[in-house]
Amino acid sequence: MSCRNKTLALTPEEIDFFANKAIKKPSTPLTKEAVLNKVIWGKTTDILPLLPENSVDLLITDPPYNLTKTYSKSAFYKQDKAEYEAFLDSWISLLKRVLKKNASLYICIDWTASSLVEKVASSYFKVRNRITWEREKGRGALQNWKNCSEDIWFFTNSDEYTFNLDNVKLKKKVLAPYRDEKGHPKDWDKEKFRLTAPSNLWTDISVPFWSMAENTPHPTQKPEKLIAKLILASSNPKDVVLDCFLGSGTTSVVAKKLNRDYIGIEQEKEYVAFAQKRLDIAEEKKTIQGYEDGFFWERNTQAFRKKQKKDIKK
Repeated sequence: MSCRNKTLALTPEEIDFFANKAIKKPSTPLTKEAVLNKVIWGKTTDILPLLPENSVDLLITDPPYNLTKTYSKSAFYKQDKAEYEAFLDSWISLLKRVLKKNASLYICIDWTASSLVEKVASSYFKVRNRITWEREKGRGALQNWKNCSEDIWFFTNSDEYTFNLDNVKLKKKVLAPYRDEKGHPKDWDKEKFRLTAPSNLWTDISVPFWSMAENTPHPTQKPEKLIAKLILASSNPKDVVLDCFLGSGTTSVVAKKLNRDYIGIEQEKEYVAFAQKRLDIAEEKKTIQGYEDGFFWERNTQAFRKKQKKDIKK
């Protein structure tokens, strides 16, 4: 296992070095030029009021879920519903001024607090959908169903918003291929794949783990493939993507790989450093696992694709 372990690691000296590349705890209003394509090291509720108005095209964020969990040097403790609702409102209420009229928002959450995200955010924004994605991992329970799904709530700031359907189609294997009356493939290509419109149920996502180069020590890191779907669907090149709970940097890294501008806010020094390191790596490495040739591949199709290509060459 050790020789295949690709998890990103940083020494204490590297954490200092990369964290110091970020904008550290600003206290005065920031211009768009100052924050564009930067990581801001600070608390979300302190930083959002300092961002320029009407500057963000897309928000994607993964706040602490209502669970007791340690994040680097700090911890988030499970709260009662009223307390967690107040926590959500403390930062969601600050988003309105920084978002453009045609902006979209995606907020990640688990099932235990999903209804609270919908309740709070819908008082400021328009609800469009709820995506549920399979985490593939999860602990079994003797007296309950295994929890292996999470939600992503999709909101917009108005009825004018971007949605690029063709950019997020899924390329799936054709198990029972149809042909027309002339024997030609019907709705599939010669490699026996079909392009499928995306739904709000995603079963093609692999959670980062030790053999994936995008993996970091962050306990709740989201996959680059998942974030890529949201960015490609709801933004255009050079749009500004904001993540106000950046963690180890996935949203900003994927935005950079997909030719979007980004702003990231993160309060933990260690994760700021990982974000900066990953952004440096993204200067050269633009690939996103599971996304190839402009399409998203369903999970575990790599071996099948290789076999198909060999068969075609024969």
